[in-house]
Amino acid sequence: MPYPALVPGWNGLHPLIVHFPIALLLVAPLFVILGMAIGPPKGRPFLVSALVLMALGTSSMLVAVESGEAASELVRSTSSVRAVLQQHQDLAETTEVLFTLLTVVLAALLYAPKLLRRELGLRVVMALLAAFLLFYITGALFLVKTAHQGARLVHEFGVKAPVASSITTTDVASSPTPED
Repeated sequence: MPYPALVPGWNGLHPLIVHFPIALLLVAPLFVILGMAIGPPKGRPFLVSALVLMALGTSSMLVAVESGEAASELVRSTSSVRAVLQQHQDLAETTEVLFTLLTVVLAALLYAPKLLRRELGLRVVMALLAAFLLFYITGALFLVKTAHQGARLVHEFGVKAPVASSITTTDVASSPTPED
């Protein structure tokens, strides 16, 4: 009897991890908005939380992009699938760059004044955060468009990555035990 492997291969990780960056990066701006609504300095923990969410989301996006590239090598495709796959890959790379820059910008907004020992006024901080959110909308739109193209691949064209390989009962029975 075959048993599924506990962890898929690198080319099968993409469908398992791709939702983490989407969720983390779409929730992060809500924490920026909360931080702005409360205002400095009491709102700072929300801004730091947004930065942590962005760092986690951007990091997981890097893994999702790399695993997606590995998975794409296994896709048997028609010209229409290749076109959507290429759009998905191009959008993913652009989104990756955008969120890397946005994460660095928010980190700079939060920590550069302290490092430079020069505090910014409340109006300046609020204006910079508002401008940051406007640029974030661009990143979020790219993220959603990337996700949509990935969803098209799966739901419209039936493209699937190998989520898990199987091992047979004989493989399990012949595997060395820890006492061996």
